[in-house]
Amino acid sequence: MARLFGTDGIRGLANGTSLTPELAMQLAEVAGAQARADHTGPGRPMVVVGRDSRPSGEMLEAAAVAGFTSVGCDVSRLGVVPTPLVAHATDRWHAVLGLAITASHNPMPDNGLKLFATGGRKLSDAQEDALERGLGQPFLRVTGSDIGRSHADGRTARVEAYLGDLLATVGSLEGLHVVVDGAQGAACELAPEAYRRAGATVTAMHCDADGYAINDGCGATHPESLAKAVVEVGADLGIAHDGDADRCIVVDGSGRVLNGDQVLGLLALARKQAGLPGSDVLVATVMSNLGLVQAMTLAGVEVVRTAVGDRYVLEAMLGGGHPLGGEQSGHVVMLDHATTGDGLLTALQVMDRVARSGRSVAELADVVTLLPQVLVNVTAPRTRATDEDVLAAVVREQAQLAGTGRVLLRPSGTEPLVRVMVEAPTQREATAVAARLASVVAPD
Repeated sequence: MARLFGTDGIRGLANGTSLTPELAMQLAEVAGAQARADHTGPGRPMVVVGRDSRPSGEMLEAAAVAGFTSVGCDVSRLGVVPTPLVAHATDRWHAVLGLAITASHNPMPDNGLKLFATGGRKLSDAQEDALERGLGQPFLRVTGSDIGRSHADGRTARVEAYLGDLLATVGSLEGLHVVVDGAQGAACELAPEAYRRAGATVTAMHCDADGYAINDGCGATHPESLAKAVVEVGADLGIAHDGDADRCIVVDGSGRVLNGDQVLGLLALARKQAGLPGSDVLVATVMSNLGLVQAMTLAGVEVVRTAVGDRYVLEAMLGGGHPLGGEQSGHVVMLDHATTGDGLLTALQVMDRVARSGRSVAELADVVTLLPQVLVNVTAPRTRATDEDVLAAVVREQAQLAGTGRVLLRPSGTEPLVRVMVEAPTQREATAVAARLASVVAPD
């Protein structure tokens, strides 16, 4: 049986076969009942719930709230807010759980359920497995005065606390002009507000919070219109968020879209130069470019690699006590300031680095010289990634690159695919190596 939880919660077509109001209610009942059983404080335990702007979020929120209250949890409804605000509120107000209803960068028809445990951390594999086992099992609903209550009274306080903590991490951004693309999602209200409060001049686009158009030709997955707007208005940089604002993509003043690895390198070097604790290590996934590793090595920063997924980055950060980590996609985790990836925090830290250094974001990002990278998806049994003939071919190609590039094979977690990734000094060489390996991986 396929696992219900993916690398970032549960996601699927809203009201389709995999993500229904019934599932949202059942998951809330099981999670809420477990949390209530573990609750030792006074009164009923509290859960915070937020969502992005998708129309289906209202339906799923209603179902989840019914589930939580039916097992004796009070619910603080935050409405449309960034996912990292849900994590922040879970931690700040000592909630037993946080639930973000979002499909992040997926198109509008999809939605998802992301749970946060006490402290604002994403659930572990073991916690998710326990929830899956609990679905469909009998549990006790409460009655009378034990039934939970739902309210939105605390939203303003939760939002202001989140913004206050964000702004406390940076100095004045006066003199910077930034264009913000809110992806018609959860960042539409708070991202422009946060950057203005920090002192920047803000031009906002795709910030109407039209949930029907969330991520549609805009935001982090489609930064083309942002890049054009940055050049047209003469801004210093652009920031594109995804639908739930847990990541950001940066555009420099010339309209060039920066790679997430360049942003990670920029932030890592800022920490290193400031002499901050833990600044000698950066956590990144196996997909991060070799150019990032080379730049960090020159700066005296070790790069610790993890599996793909921000949860695995976070696990390595927590296990090793490393404050900074992230992904090529624009997810950045800064444990000095947040419990999870936060696109608004990332953007503020990038702008703060620009303002303090007096250098352009392009100049700061160019400390990382990216190697050409080719990714080929080969239709083949996932086990082909570990077959002897394939491994032998990888060894041959890696030896041929002689340290100037690298090869990575990853079986898909959900499809009969093997992903072949190659980095090399030139695009031509990377393409040739990837083609040769793909021909070996492909079944006859």
